[in-house]
Amino acid sequence: MLAYIIRRVFIGAIMLLVMSFVTMLLFFASPIDPARFACGKNCSPAQIEQTRKSLGYQKPVVEQWTDFLGGVVQGRDFPDDPVLRERNPEQVTHCAAPCLGYSVVNVQTVNEEIKEAFPVSLSIALVAVVLWVAGGVAFGVIAAVRKGTVIDRGLVGISLVFYAFPTFFIGLFLLKFIAIQWQLTPRPEYTPIAEGGVFAWLNALFLPALTLALFYMAGYVRITRAFVLESMSEDYIRTARAKGLANRVVLWKHSVRAALTPLVTMVGLDFAGLVGGAIITETVFNFNGLGKLAVDANSAYDLPTLVGLVLLLGSFVIVANIIVDVLYAVIDPRVRVG
Repeated sequence: MLAYIIRRVFIGAIMLLVMSFVTMLLFFASPIDPARFACGKNCSPAQIEQTRKSLGYQKPVVEQWTDFLGGVVQGRDFPDDPVLRERNPEQVTHCAAPCLGYSVVNVQTVNEEIKEAFPVSLSIALVAVVLWVAGGVAFGVIAAVRKGTVIDRGLVGISLVFYAFPTFFIGLFLLKFIAIQWQLTPRPEYTPIAEGGVFAWLNALFLPALTLALFYMAGYVRITRAFVLESMSEDYIRTARAKGLANRVVLWKHSVRAALTPLVTMVGLDFAGLVGGAIITETVFNFNGLGKLAVDANSAYDLPTLVGLVLLLGSFVIVANIIVDVLYAVIDPRVRVG
């Protein structure tokens, strides 16, 4: 088991290095001058050149990449040019490791921007994944057990309805009727646990998380139903029933467990993508998360922030894959042999 985990972590580290280099290449090897956009529309050529030196854009892409990796490992000082740092020591900004860059547009490090936005996106994703996994698996198993009945058709039909609606429609509907018109819940406003406690934190996240959960849950109901039905037709299920095991034991210990393997992959990847991909939901409920930060950075052509977000979220997906692989080995020991 330990060798399996080490092998997966090593592969993940190689993927992180390759992803970081490709990202730097795509963003900084283009014919568009990033220093001109970072400086602003009304900058003179001298100011653009100073911005280029300040951020290290005059260096080759490979050198920029190695400087970025050095900042991730041991931190980095901005401006990047030593001459500018010596000339204006009071304007030097230290970016502690793991440093993801410095945003001239927002006049702060990318780490500080992400530090403010990441808890918001992570909180929404955590609550949403709990809701949709619990509901999707439970309703999917019920639909599989009641195959062909009104309950089965009703659950599948309702899931298709929610799957057909876009998240912005669900979010706006919940916000307008549940929070504003009927006042069943207060208007969502993110409250950290440290400030308002767990109840206030969950209360603020309920509608945004429910918006995402209803959309994802719809797919999980249908997929769980299909996986459970497929596993229930296997030979080992008939053998378990022939041995006289109770239907409850056969269902949860054998059928559902076999269906968990593909579901684990889906949950890991969906959760990793949701941390930075809930742009519409964050916009509808006015939550300043990573999705909104990415949209603002793209509008302002804030390359350091975009690069930092791409690498962070890409790293999150790779780490999620590693965790999924380890969970695979726990659920199905045969995976460790591969």
